[in-house]
Amino acid sequence: MAVFNLNINGKNVSVDVDADTPLLWVLRDELNLVGTKYGCGIASCGACTVHLNNVAIRSCVTTVSSAESAAITTIEGLGEDKLNPVQEAWKELDVPQCGYCQAGQIMTATSFLNKNPNPNKDEIRNAMNGNLCRCASYNRIEKAVALAAEKMSKA
Repeated sequence: MAVFNLNINGKNVSVDVDADTPLLWVLRDELNLVGTKYGCGIASCGACTVHLNNVAIRSCVTTVSSAESAAITTIEGLGEDKLNPVQEAWKELDVPQCGYCQAGQIMTATSFLNKNPNPNKDEIRNAMNGNLCRCASYNRIEKAVALAAEKMSKA
C-alpha cells in the first residue's frame, strides 16, 4: 500500500491503496464518489468514464498510480456550481431511462464537445459509439449532444 495524492474535482485528497488499484474503485470505495459506475471492468461499456486532464478515460482500467499527477473530474465535479451545457441538454430532452450509463455518457459527450464544438451527426455517433446504453436511448443521447453543442456555441 502507498499514499497517493490526487486532485479530484479541484480538491486535493490522499488515499492509501495499492498502486494498481483501478481509479474507479478509489473514487467509489475510498472517496464515496459513486456517480461513476462500474459496468464491465474491461473498458468496453463507458459507464466508468471520467476526465483525466479534460480527456475522457475509462476509470476501471486506469490505475490510481497513473492518475496521481493529473486533474481528475467526475460527474460530481462537472456541474458543481451550475449545470454544464451537456447536463442541461440531457435534462431538457429527458434523456435517461434507467440512468445507469448516463454519467459516463455525459462525461464522454463533454470531453468530445470540448475538442469538437460543432460536430455533425456522424461525428457525434462516432464519439459516443463506445458508450453502451442498455435502454437504447441512443437517439435521445445523439440529440442531446447536438443540443449541447448548440448551447455551447451561444455561450
